[in-house]
Amino acid sequence: MLQIENLQVAYGKVQALWGVSLSIGAGEIVALVGANGAGKTSMLKTISGLIRPVSGTIIFEGTHLEQATPAQIVRRGLIHVPEGRKLFPEMTVLDNLLLGGYSSSLNQRGQRLEEVFSVFPALKSRKKQIAGTLSGGEQQMVAIGRGLMAAPKLLMLDEPSLGLAPFLVEEMFQVVEKVNQLGVTVLLVEQNTEHALSVAHKGFVLESGRVALSGSGKELLAEPAVRKAYLGL
Repeated sequence: MLQIENLQVAYGKVQALWGVSLSIGAGEIVALVGANGAGKTSMLKTISGLIRPVSGTIIFEGTHLEQATPAQIVRRGLIHVPEGRKLFPEMTVLDNLLLGGYSSSLNQRGQRLEEVFSVFPALKSRKKQIAGTLSGGEQQMVAIGRGLMAAPKLLMLDEPSLGLAPFLVEEMFQVVEKVNQLGVTVLLVEQNTEHALSVAHKGFVLESGRVALSGSGKELLAEPAVRKAYLGL
């Protein structure tokens, strides 16, 4: 579904990614893990067209995306839910969600809204509530729900558990699995390495802008270097 080869990304003279290659198959949950500054968010921003790569290829369902605009990429079904939620805090939950489906017909938006409410039942009763008054966990639900409104084929989630209370972290990773069960491929960027690799079909470990390790989620959880560096074991 998504094939990335030898991706080089820089901010001016500062190199963020050095020849990164990875692939994501349809229906997979793929975890991208690593320390702060490893290049995880830069990877997502480049895939979604917010940053232009210096070199390398990004191919999604057979189409090159290196020069595509973010709007073109969204229309192809590749959706990015950024770190920090980025909601419109003074708008209602419903209006935030509807913005995700802005390019769809009214019928399609209605159908997708019901799908979002099936994943996040709590949002249905709060749809008229101002988004900025929600809890952190509820705001994250809205952010993911807005992404689902765009009918993603591949949903990229950047740190969905960041800032959540511990009891909500488990719930958030259950949501990731539920979204995947709807037929949506997921690329998950997370500092919560153990949880991310536990739900992932496969994973990639980024270190200083390079892929240091790759394998199935279970293989990486058992890898001594991962356990020592990211799990404290």
